[in-house]
Amino acid sequence: MTTTRSRIPVVVPVLALAIFALGTSEFMIAGLLPELAADLAVTIPQAGYLISAFAVGMIVGAPVMAVLTLHLPWRVTLVGALAVFVAGHVIGALAQDYTVMLVARVGTAVATGAFWAVAAVVTVTSVPAGARTRALSVLLAGLTVAAVAGVPLGTLVGQAFGWRSAFWSVAGLALLGVAGVLATVGERPVGMPAPRLADEVVAFRRGRLWLALTTTAFYQTSVIATFGYIAPLLTEVTGLASGWVPAVLFAYGVGGLVGVLVGGRLGDAHPWSTLFGALAAAGVLLAVVAVAAAVPVVVVSAVLLLGLVAFVAAAPLNGRVFALAGSAPTLASAANTAAFNVGNTLGPLFGGLLIAAGLGYTAPAWLGVGLAAVAVGLGAVSWSLDRRSLWRAGSVPEPAEPPGPLLPGGEIEP
Repeated sequence: MTTTRSRIPVVVPVLALAIFALGTSEFMIAGLLPELAADLAVTIPQAGYLISAFAVGMIVGAPVMAVLTLHLPWRVTLVGALAVFVAGHVIGALAQDYTVMLVARVGTAVATGAFWAVAAVVTVTSVPAGARTRALSVLLAGLTVAAVAGVPLGTLVGQAFGWRSAFWSVAGLALLGVAGVLATVGERPVGMPAPRLADEVVAFRRGRLWLALTTTAFYQTSVIATFGYIAPLLTEVTGLASGWVPAVLFAYGVGGLVGVLVGGRLGDAHPWSTLFGALAAAGVLLAVVAVAAAVPVVVVSAVLLLGLVAFVAAAPLNGRVFALAGSAPTLASAANTAAFNVGNTLGPLFGGLLIAAGLGYTAPAWLGVGLAAVAVGLGAVSWSLDRRSLWRAGSVPEPAEPPGPLLPGGEIEP
């Protein structure tokens, strides 16, 4: 399958720019935990739970808002979501206690979930079937650029001018996103049938879809358990000064940007090899972080590579869900967003519990090793089910690399 950049319409990078603001907001707290915790008079693990709170809002917000806005014009839903996102950041910037901040983060996350779900559908329906994987990679690149530039810059701004300034900056970026959506997002394509909730729900009768979502959740938990507490690990265990934290986050983001580009290409040609390779590599790198946490060069290198493999895995994970969803992508897209954010919720939560129990800042990395191993096992089950499905269909003889369900437009019914 070949695609060209000319087949990606301008609306996709515009949506990716809006995703940049959303991604910066979601993860910038990881670089501001010490400052935010001190200002709000809470512990670092409690501040880390704000990452989990945001993810909980995404888990609830993505599917619920996908259902509530199913019949609304895409432009209305996207602009409304960004407006709520801006309001949440204004409230967060003005918050004087932990509870207000917690509520603001959940509300902001609900809006983020709604935007993600609809933006993904707009993306896959705006390009030919053969260009969907690359288009989704372009959309996801907004998140990786947030990791490369947005999160480190947010950390720098927060450290230099106070963490509240980072919230004001993100609100301003989101307002730019509103202008972009108004200029580029139109109505549904001509001939596209009006969505029906009953049709959307049908996709969830497929066990392989649930297995794919569960794999995503375990994998994301393994990575975010460590990433959520990377700032205190670097300062308290590795011994780096706080000024190095943005640089390490930048390294993670650079790895992620390379990973999303590599994953988008390899995921088409070698979906299972790409997925299993990324899952296994993540487990190894998390073990390196845990074992060599006191060695700065090793830890920084491992974090950079972890960003790479994390986003290499994202391409086949995303592509598989859309393929299994078939002609009912909206709710499946929302569920996919929720699955990633189940990991974003449980990672900081479990990591924080381990740290609070006195196991140290390397404990989340050891947790990640175990969860990555579980994700590999779930992926192996998916691969086995796909092989059986292909055999029953009589389409190919015992494939070692069954491409069908991993590629958008290539669904194979069980």
